Amino acid sequence: MVIGASSGLGRCIGVGLAGRGDSVALLARRRDRIEKAAKEAGGDSVAVECDVTDEASVRSAIGEAAEALGGIDNLVYAPAIGSVMRLVDTDAATWTRVFATNVTGAAIATAAAVPFLTESAGKVVYLSSDAGSFGPPWPGLAAYGVSKAALERLVEAWRAEHPGIAFTNLIVGECAGGDGDSATGFSTGWDPELAGEFYPQWISRGCLPGQLMPVEDLIEVVHTILRTNSATSMPVVVARGAP
Repeated sequence: MVIGASSGLGRCIGVGLAGRGDSVALLARRRDRIEKAAKEAGGDSVAVECDVTDEASVRSAIGEAAEALGGIDNLVYAPAIGSVMRLVDTDAATWTRVFATNVTGAAIATAAAVPFLTESAGKVVYLSSDAGSFGPPWPGLAAYGVSKAALERLVEAWRAEHPGIAFTNLIVGECAGGDGDSATGFSTGWDPELAGEFYPQWISRGCLPGQLMPVEDLIEVVHTILRTNSATSMPVVVARGAP
């Protein structure tokens, strides 16, 4: 089950795993997009509408996905939002919106999937970022970076309470993403002037890699994590492009 599969890396991963022979449920808020993704994925892939900021929607969607798949072996949580904004200008509404998708949604989705994952001794992979606790702070992306650091801590808590499920923080450097509907929409709506102001700081602080990671490499990393023997713990995996 891949949550956040309507666009960007989530869509790439969902379609990519289906192409490697997995039965995949593609979950996201935009039904038209996930239906197109499921058609592209082929096989017995299913599209399930899911809004990660709505607990009732999440629980209903995961139940529907589990029924369609005959259970849940693995969960990939890919949704993420962030705004370029000076920290002093970041208001409560922005903090709430970012955490609702990046952290609270992950917590709710995992809780809903735990009964199925316990039965299957399954795995969960969460897409995190260099902007979290594994890299330098990104000026202008404070809310996003703090939310990713919180996500990483959340995953550690899940691991402590449910040792029978394998939880992995996948720290993703800048990834090329796909084309069309698979292109990332992460920077949509950013103030280009403000982003241009912060860009030199991201370069000087080493936030950006020298080369974007090809999305096929990221899909292969996720596939490898999910195919690793359950007895082998992979709490943190870092995937970056070449320096």
